[in-house]
Amino acid sequence: MGRGKIVIRRIDNTTSRQVTFSKRRNGLLKKAKELAILCDAEVGLVIFSSTGRLYEFSSSSMKSVIERYTKAKEEQQQIVSATSELKFWQREAASLRQQLHNLQENHRQLMGEELSGLNVKDLQNLENQLEMSLRNVRMKKDQLLIEEIQELDQKGRFIHQENMELHKKVNLVRQENMELHKKVYETRGTTGSDGGSIIPYGFSFTDEAHVPIHLELSQPQQQADGTQTQPPNLGLQLQLTRGE
Repeated sequence: MGRGKIVIRRIDNTTSRQVTFSKRRNGLLKKAKELAILCDAEVGLVIFSSTGRLYEFSSSSMKSVIERYTKAKEEQQQIVSATSELKFWQREAASLRQQLHNLQENHRQLMGEELSGLNVKDLQNLENQLEMSLRNVRMKKDQLLIEEIQELDQKGRFIHQENMELHKKVNLVRQENMELHKKVYETRGTTGSDGGSIIPYGFSFTDEAHVPIHLELSQPQQQADGTQTQPPNLGLQLQLTRGE
C-alpha cells in the first residue's frame, strides 16, 4: 500500500512537528544543493525554526546572494513601476484624445456644422447654449465698456484738476505782474515822472507817447591846421516830436 496523502496544515503535536521540520529541512537543503550543482544556479536558502534557530545554505556566499537578490528586486520594481507609469500615461493620452474629439465635435455643432445627426431636443439644447453664450458675451462687452468709460471719466477729472491748478498758477503770476507794475509806477512817481530826472549824454524825453525819434550828430571842432584841440563832443540830442 502507498502512503496516504498528508493534509498540509499546522501540526499540533510538538514532537511530531519537530520531527517533520527536521526531516523536511534536511530534504530542502539537499534539494537546494542539488539544484545549485546540477543547474549551475546560485542558490541561497535561509530557514528559521519555530524556536528562532537559523539554518542556511548558499552555493557561493550568502552575502553575495543577498546583494544580488536586493539588486534584482530593485530592478524588477523599477520595471514594474515604469510599466505601470507607461500604462497610466497611455490611459491619460486616450482620455485626452477622446476629450479633444468631443470638444471638436461640439465646436463644429456650435458653428452650425454637422447637425444632421441631431434631433429636435438636441437642436433645442444647442440653441439654448448659443443664446446663453451670446448673453454672456454681451455682458462681458458691457462690463468692458463701463470700465473704459469709468477710466476715461477718471482721466477727465484728473485733467480738469490739472487745468484748475494751472489756472491758479496763471492768476498768481498775473497778480505778481500787476504788483510789479504798480511798484514800478510808484517808483516813477517818487523820482519825478514830469521829466525832471537827470538824463545823461544830453538826452531829453517828453511824456508824449508814440512819437518819432530824431537823432542829430554835431561835427567836432577843428583848428586851422586841421588838428583837434579837445576830444570830440558827440552832441547827441534826442528829440521827440509828435507825428502828424
